Amino acid sequence: MSITISALAHLTPEQTQEITQLAFAAAAVDEMAPLSEHVLIHLNHGGDEAAEHLIANDAAGKILGYLHLDQTDIVAGPVVEVVVHPDFRNQGIGRGLIEFAISKSNDSRMRLWAHGELASAYSLAATLGFAKTRELWQMRRSLFAPLPKSIENPNLTIRPFQVGKDESAWLALNSKVFTDHPEQGRMSLADLKVRMSESWFDPAGFLIAATASGTATETMIGYHWTKIHGGPGGHGHSEMGEIYVLGIAPDQRGTGLAKLLSIKGLEYLRGKGLPAAMLYVDANNQAAISLYESLGFAHWDTDVMFRKSPA
Repeated sequence: MSITISALAHLTPEQTQEITQLAFAAAAVDEMAPLSEHVLIHLNHGGDEAAEHLIANDAAGKILGYLHLDQTDIVAGPVVEVVVHPDFRNQGIGRGLIEFAISKSNDSRMRLWAHGELASAYSLAATLGFAKTRELWQMRRSLFAPLPKSIENPNLTIRPFQVGKDESAWLALNSKVFTDHPEQGRMSLADLKVRMSESWFDPAGFLIAATASGTATETMIGYHWTKIHGGPGGHGHSEMGEIYVLGIAPDQRGTGLAKLLSIKGLEYLRGKGLPAAMLYVDANNQAAISLYESLGFAHWDTDVMFRKSPA
């Protein structure tokens, strides 16, 4: 089969649609979205200005593979995500896309995300000289099972996010909470607005914990942003609730606020009639894993990051 690989700064609407359908086809087979939420969101909004798109076409012009190349992280290095149509795997397309990205970036720190612990991903990574450096756990729990009882704090108010009012305070708190996080801590106002424009966004499920509510001195000290995950969005499973982002101000850690906000968010998701809830957490974040296990979550699957090994 004749395959042509090209790099594009921008995608046409037709290319975006074809890549999205390719990702849906892969998710249906693998029962796991092949691209991260960041990539899928920006594809839905016309592409990410900071990214490059590598596409593999057959002789007729059909897109058989796609690679997203992000070189914006000058500290950690470039990161790629790749998907190949299930009907055209094991023909060297994924390898060709990654080798093209390696030669294009010329950065030995390149990282590769693989969503789900697929044997084919491990094999391809090893063949190309990548070694596993990070694991991101997916955890799940039933929302039919009883939830722990929340312990109220009379000095706090938990309220919905107020669009047009809370953005700046939330971004400032999010930056403090995730100072060392490679993705979440860098979220900008533009990133926030993109997510708020998504069909799943519901401010009622974006819970804010604040002190002195209703006064000019209100202080935001935590939040629990929930979402409805899956369904027709190509994630490979039916709709379920998600602990999308849980953030607690550094000086409030250990106070029980994380558990209180988690329970309130799970109560909200159960009230939407969803059967289960999920979340993502770094495998080495034992404090967070312990919290989620106390809430009835268990390890479900793992996303793996590989880094290019020194030659």
